[in-house]
Amino acid sequence: MNSTFEAIADGIAEHGFAVTDQFLSPAEVSAILALPEFQEWLDHFKKAAIGKKQTLHINEAVRGDYIHWVDNNEAPHQLKVYLDRLDQLVQYLNRSLFLSLKDFEVHLTVYPTGSFYKRHLDQFSRDDHRKLSVICYLNEDWDDQHGGQLRMFLPEKVVELLPASGRLVCFRSDMIEHEVLPATRPRLSITGWILDQHGALKHL
Repeated sequence: MNSTFEAIADGIAEHGFAVTDQFLSPAEVSAILALPEFQEWLDHFKKAAIGKKQTLHINEAVRGDYIHWVDNNEAPHQLKVYLDRLDQLVQYLNRSLFLSLKDFEVHLTVYPTGSFYKRHLDQFSRDDHRKLSVICYLNEDWDDQHGGQLRMFLPEKVVELLPASGRLVCFRSDMIEHEVLPATRPRLSITGWILDQHGALKHL
């Protein structure tokens, strides 16, 4: 994976974001999708909210996804494959970019058909510990007609990416505003943030 990690580090250093395909193999994606959390997601997921702590509230006019936080220490082996790879990426980024990253937090995400997340920034104004946003998509046989693009607003252009199976997108949480466009079928991912502090279990 070193060449993949190197490409991600180069992209973040030069452009503030990186995209790499097959970060998870088709077999690894299928194993994650077979988990009860995804097979019966309405029983396991909660409606996602916006804001933080005292200001946390649900606003379906802004975002319509459902999430299930992952305990990094208790995750099933199908998810540990991804978490271990993410940990390796963190270590590589620390060595190559000197970012002093310490931890990461992730949740499973389902966007029901037609739902979206309006333009936003991942880093909170009063909490700057999210340094990198990282999303791995789990959508098998996805193509243009399904929509659901991640739209990133860069200084010089707008980039749109399909949520193709196994694709990893990593970008600066403090710099890149982005949105999720509606899709014609449910849109699945593992969404998370790489932090400069420990304590990724505070959401559980």
